[in-house]
Amino acid sequence: MGRAKVAAVLVAAGRGLRAGGKIPKQYRRIGGRLVLRVALETLARHPGVDLVQPVIHLDDADRFAEAAAGLATLPPVPGGATRQASVLAGLEALADARPNLVLVHDAARPFVSARLIALAIDTALRTGAAVPGLPVVDAVKVVTGDSRIDREDLVARNRLRLVQTPQAFAFDALLEAHRRAAAAGLEDFADDAAVATWAGLDVTVFPGEPENVKLTTEEDFSRAEHCAAARLADVRTGSGFDVHAFGAGDHVMLGGVRIPHTHALSGHSDADVVLHALTDALLGALTDGDIGEHFPPGDPRWRGASSDRFLAFAAARVRDRGGAIGLLDVTVLCEAPRIGPHRAAMRARIAEIAGVPVSRVAVKATTTERLGFLGRGEGIAALASATVRLPGDGHD
Repeated sequence: MGRAKVAAVLVAAGRGLRAGGKIPKQYRRIGGRLVLRVALETLARHPGVDLVQPVIHLDDADRFAEAAAGLATLPPVPGGATRQASVLAGLEALADARPNLVLVHDAARPFVSARLIALAIDTALRTGAAVPGLPVVDAVKVVTGDSRIDREDLVARNRLRLVQTPQAFAFDALLEAHRRAAAAGLEDFADDAAVATWAGLDVTVFPGEPENVKLTTEEDFSRAEHCAAARLADVRTGSGFDVHAFGAGDHVMLGGVRIPHTHALSGHSDADVVLHALTDALLGALTDGDIGEHFPPGDPRWRGASSDRFLAFAAARVRDRGGAIGLLDVTVLCEAPRIGPHRAAMRARIAEIAGVPVSRVAVKATTTERLGFLGRGEGIAALASATVRLPGDGHD
């Protein structure tokens, strides 16, 4: 029997404005990264998750497209007026895929770990329904309407849990529970565990993680920003350089953009000096070899290859280390073609390939004042730098 098919519903349809500002909290940034992007990336790249179904607000289509750039997810579906309705919309969208198990996760919990996702899957496969929970460490009191402690209502703290997401369930059972609740006109369940228990399902609680906080208030964002900075404390800068000579052709590839020209650049791949230099800059920041080590020029697999594969690979190496790209900066050295008219397109394409906002990509150009082989128009060179933030204190 093969592995169970696991899907995830990422709930991101809320307005979430209590944290302040006019942007829904899932589209705010922490440590320079979109909150939604962080959660979505963890789910989409998890080896135990086969499908990710985002649920968004119709007004956020453009914001979501930026957050999901380069990630393999299903097309987002619009949410409902309540969280419960949004989850049902996501479940219905997955019905034809017939997963065995489904995770439901709130986009406002960006710090969910791969370990917690795996634990949710394993526990739900054994029990049919499982949610992460943290023990309550403070004393808990029930108060009366005039703010006095109710002497008649004693709370057994050891039996209480603060429940988080992702919550994991047998898919068919959760879908049926949500459909029944909707048909009964019940719309205010706090979470999917509440829907499941109302429908008669037994739900197991497994250990959650304190870091898996839900961002609700401005104070939450301030603490999260501090934690993100502390977690990614190892700031590194790498550099890269590449040069290719001109040969026969009618265009050059620069920064993933096809630019008409009197010549082409000669090379084993598509000879995109911009993407090659940026790839080496990222690999350098990781002390992870160079482009030639990972993609040997003598290997026929890379003959004529599109260089976006190389930069995407290096960016993924950063994420695999739990890090984030802070800046990609490249300078193109050539007499022709002119880079200015294509700068915006190059920045957008580099950002798309690397999975970062355009605001974190800089493209500049200069000439060598007609000096040397570049000045004679014999080729194009690119000089790049990349800044990355990695977990730890730099003493690994």
